[in-house]
Amino acid sequence: MGIFTNPSSPSFTRALHIKDRFLQSFDSLKQLKHVHSQLIRIGLDQENYLLNLLLRSSFDFKDTHYTRLVFHQTHEPNVFLWNTMVRGLVSIDCFKDAIASYASMRREGFSPTGFTFPFVLKACARLLDFRLGLKLHSQVVKLGFSCDVFVNTSLVSLYAKCGYIEDALKVFDDIPNKNVVSCTAIITGLAKCGNMERARLLFDEMGEKDIVSWSTMIQGYASNGLPKQALELFHNMLDHGLKPDCYAMVGALSACARLGALELGEWASSLMNIDEFSINPVLGTALIDMYAKCGSMTKAYDVFKGIRAKDRVVWNAEISGLAMNGHIPAAFAVFGQMQKYGIPPDGNTFVGLLCGCTHAGLVNEGRQYFNIMVRILSLAPTIEHYGCMVDLLSRAGLLDEAHQLIKSMPMEANAVVWGSLLGGCRLHRDTQLAEHVLKKLVELEPWNAGNYVQLSNIYSASHKWDDAENVRSLMGERGMTKLRGCSWIEVCGIVHEFLVGDTSHPLSEGIYSKLSELDKDLRAAGYVPTTEYVLFDIEDEEKEHFLGCHSEKLAVAFGLISTGPAEVIRVVKNLRVCGDCHEAIKLISKITGREIIVRDTNRFHCFSGGTCSCKDYW
Repeated sequence: MGIFTNPSSPSFTRALHIKDRFLQSFDSLKQLKHVHSQLIRIGLDQENYLLNLLLRSSFDFKDTHYTRLVFHQTHEPNVFLWNTMVRGLVSIDCFKDAIASYASMRREGFSPTGFTFPFVLKACARLLDFRLGLKLHSQVVKLGFSCDVFVNTSLVSLYAKCGYIEDALKVFDDIPNKNVVSCTAIITGLAKCGNMERARLLFDEMGEKDIVSWSTMIQGYASNGLPKQALELFHNMLDHGLKPDCYAMVGALSACARLGALELGEWASSLMNIDEFSINPVLGTALIDMYAKCGSMTKAYDVFKGIRAKDRVVWNAEISGLAMNGHIPAAFAVFGQMQKYGIPPDGNTFVGLLCGCTHAGLVNEGRQYFNIMVRILSLAPTIEHYGCMVDLLSRAGLLDEAHQLIKSMPMEANAVVWGSLLGGCRLHRDTQLAEHVLKKLVELEPWNAGNYVQLSNIYSASHKWDDAENVRSLMGERGMTKLRGCSWIEVCGIVHEFLVGDTSHPLSEGIYSKLSELDKDLRAAGYVPTTEYVLFDIEDEEKEHFLGCHSEKLAVAFGLISTGPAEVIRVVKNLRVCGDCHEAIKLISKITGREIIVRDTNRFHCFSGGTCSCKDYW
């Protein structure tokens, strides 16, 4: 007979006292062990109810050695103790151990309950162990838990995380009483697969929404390249009276980073206590990334310094931010500090360092870092590292070496790697190699109209008129259209979008008037529109009558008429800034005395006094 079924037992009062002690929090594992010793002393160390409380408390200190010792010394553990072990191991991210514990439980003859499956399925999902998940699903059906909303929600998460979204939808549709958790689980899966339209439909149909469901949608939009929708939903969430949690804030800051919306990002971050960014590395990293991608590295560094427990991700964010903004010596210095503090670098660390070498044209330093990574640290280079090296060599004019590196890669080169070599061909006017590269790109990205346009232009430049016409005809047959240049600029917390030749903005008349005024000043300063870039640039915008209304020029003109004379103009473009615009904006910065920052797909360009931070190397 258990002690709690016998109130007349002389140990009943002491047992209740110990039970009450378990319901309080423990400050240390030492305190917990002291209470455990009391259980042993009064002979209650085999009382499963009290042992269950003991195990739950021990997981708070993440000491699996002590927890396992207590459990294995239990003579007759019941299913509740087994469930506690599985749940506790999952809670401290010991997923393989949780699955092993579940297997032991089954070998001992215990049947799982509705409280067992959600946690062991979560462990499978986190390990992406789809095969075991299928076996567990069959056990769910056999044991009669196929209508349990919590079990089915875990199955939805498992299928979605493993990439089987249609199977996840089937399980979800069969849940009789869907709740906010099950709805959020399928929305998470849809967002991961990039199906934001269906995710939004489900989200809008939800009768009840909690902060997790809002955060899931916001992050889904941000991670799928839909920053404006992410920020719209973020404002909508606030209108519903919900305070953002960590995940909603990360999504909002990520969206602001993509749009270059510095003011909006600072406003969003002000909705949380600043201390939360210093104690939560995930939040801190998101804020560093936002400041870095908005070109404000001073503030990014302040956030970096304020984070109390810097993990490797935080260090990597700072290194990448500095490299992205052209502060290469500072990026190297932070890497040195990282080593000093004993934080082991990973592949992402070296991606940041190699990108910095690329932006600064530091070929020897790039080779050294690549060798350190491979030969000293034994880190296997990924396609991103090879891409950085190809980019570095190509920009430096070492096109043959870059081409040979691509041929020697242990994996097939992707469009990014070949695109890096193409960038070098553009910079150094190697049309013959460019033709070869573009044929590769057309094979890899048959849907990318930009590759066809460039290949057609290369043929035209080489007087291969029939080949050029064939490429253009192929584009027409496939109904392909060129990706239009698009630029964003934030003014007074509002993000304004411009396309090439855009006349839809309410201030279009003033914008074009400013461009006309600037054109006169530019020509007086010796500027001549540069059309030679037509051979290599992605967009067919490079004819002179289009040069004056590129999206980045429209955004800069809008910034000039809409902001104060001391304000920095910040523009983000969805493509590489064109060569003519780069030359023009350099002169505009000198004529107007304004600092202009343009972030394109390659890097930051900080224009000031007629020069650019990239030193015309991009």
